[in-house]
Amino acid sequence: MYSSLTEVIKDLDRQGMLLRISREVDPDLEAGEIHRQVYDKQGPAILFEKIKGSPFPALSNLYGTFDRTEYLFRKTLPKIKKVIELKADPSRMLRQPLRYLTTPLTALLALPMRSVFRAPVTYGQTTIDKLPLIKSWPMDGGAFITLPQVFTLPPGEDNPMRSNLGMYRIQLNGNDYVTNEEVGLHYQLHRGIGVHHEAYNRSDLPFKCSVFVGGLPSHAFSAIMPMPEGISELTFAGMLGGRRFRYTRDEMGHFLSSDADFVITGTILKNVKKPEGPFGDHLGYYSLTHDFPVMKVDRVYHRKNPVWHFTVVGRPPQEDSSFGHLIHKLVEDLTSQEFPGVKEIHAVDTAGVHPLLLAIGKERYMPFRETGPEEILTIANRIVGSGQTSLAKYVIIAADEDNPNLRTRNIDQFFCHFLERVDWTRDLHFQTKTTIDTLDYSGHGWNGGSKVIMACRGAVRRRLKSDLPDLPTHELIQKSAVLRPGILGLTIRPFTTYENASSETEALTNLLGKTDLQGFPLIVLSDDSEFTAATLNNFLWVTFTRSNPSHDIYGIGSFTEHKHWGCRGSLIIDARRKPHHAPELVPDADIAKKVSEWLRF
Repeated sequence: MYSSLTEVIKDLDRQGMLLRISREVDPDLEAGEIHRQVYDKQGPAILFEKIKGSPFPALSNLYGTFDRTEYLFRKTLPKIKKVIELKADPSRMLRQPLRYLTTPLTALLALPMRSVFRAPVTYGQTTIDKLPLIKSWPMDGGAFITLPQVFTLPPGEDNPMRSNLGMYRIQLNGNDYVTNEEVGLHYQLHRGIGVHHEAYNRSDLPFKCSVFVGGLPSHAFSAIMPMPEGISELTFAGMLGGRRFRYTRDEMGHFLSSDADFVITGTILKNVKKPEGPFGDHLGYYSLTHDFPVMKVDRVYHRKNPVWHFTVVGRPPQEDSSFGHLIHKLVEDLTSQEFPGVKEIHAVDTAGVHPLLLAIGKERYMPFRETGPEEILTIANRIVGSGQTSLAKYVIIAADEDNPNLRTRNIDQFFCHFLERVDWTRDLHFQTKTTIDTLDYSGHGWNGGSKVIMACRGAVRRRLKSDLPDLPTHELIQKSAVLRPGILGLTIRPFTTYENASSETEALTNLLGKTDLQGFPLIVLSDDSEFTAATLNNFLWVTFTRSNPSHDIYGIGSFTEHKHWGCRGSLIIDARRKPHHAPELVPDADIAKKVSEWLRF
């Protein structure tokens, strides 16, 4: 396996999986635009040999296709799969001893080890302003590290097995940051570093932190991997990389990844915050400027001939979608262990991951009688009460018994199954004034919004239609389109206020209540129904990133009974842009045109 990022680059070059760009590239928007255009065509990894203002080359789109991502880990994925299989069901060792004979050694031999000789990453030192300062989107607040591996330990702890290795973006310049002296550190809800930060706030010890960039592909992946309990990120990096995670310490006590290309060391200031952002993020919008912790920079180490590893984040799918693909392949066997009764779970990447989660569960409570959702509601509540899945905004869950061939990753099939069976008088369950994804600005405040569980079980109630129904002529309805079978899209006037939206939807429900919409149980309001209807991805992105369940769900024949809300006709989701939403990500048109004129691969 690989021992450095340079070895990876050489291997991809030999395999015809690398695009070398020898001309000087501006890190301010141009490098990001090149990346986007190559990624959109499912092109190769990109080596930028000359980055303006920096002596260091840069690499992006390493994980740009699922096939290339699997190729990088081709020798170790089967071994890790076996480790996770045993984690999910230890009895497999007894049933298939030959298959799992060497599996216990896989984790044991992957334990992190301290470098005996001089660590490659300590070859040289540089400063923040000499790094490739990649700014990906026009409104970004500065340059960011987009694939960082942020290492911290709890107060008084020296054992790397007790560490947290996470991927939290780092702002290198811009805003109020003092160049070369401090950087911004952005982390969100349910992140391990937050536990460490809280502990240091109660301690007199300095909160030391190290940020690794580059190194083996397994290291970046480990920083984003939701780890099975009992397996550290460093051990997982060793298993996935086929090489033990090597580390050392400098004389200031900072932990260094020996095989990284760069390590930025520093101290997180416990009670200091500065504005961080905006930043073009993975929901397809900017995350706006907010106060986040600041890290005082001590040193910036680098290995000999280092390569700066970065990606471009934006509306999915993007390069980081490959992380989700690989995570699914690895942990699918753990799903039923983490969520008893769950057959499948799918955080939908093209809807921004957290805004929409699809699940299939088992209904085993009372199999002797025909009833509605029972156990799958318990399952759904566990999903929204557990770790990262607690950030899900829309959870749509179906019963396996209704169709054993149903799959969450066949999204069109799943929506058809659900909409054929759902009973809007019974199957909607809201949580209001709760937490949602930090990057989701559809709610009523930062980190604040609502959730809805939609659970269906039972026989088919309706047949979905795909032909546009006869709609009444009214000034409120500007355009209409069928988004998917059973889903009607309407373009109405732009959103202004929720007070006006309430009046508009009341008029609309009165109007549509007189129309035959039997084959359309779901209606989506948007600013452009034709755009929303153009692709499945457009439908998912618009509908679930631009709506807040408690504020934006209406219904024909709606009612409230004993605090339960439902509707007797079609459900309506208002997915129009709202004034408080973050701006969409739009590339610089001039730079996009310039890049498209010369980029060939």
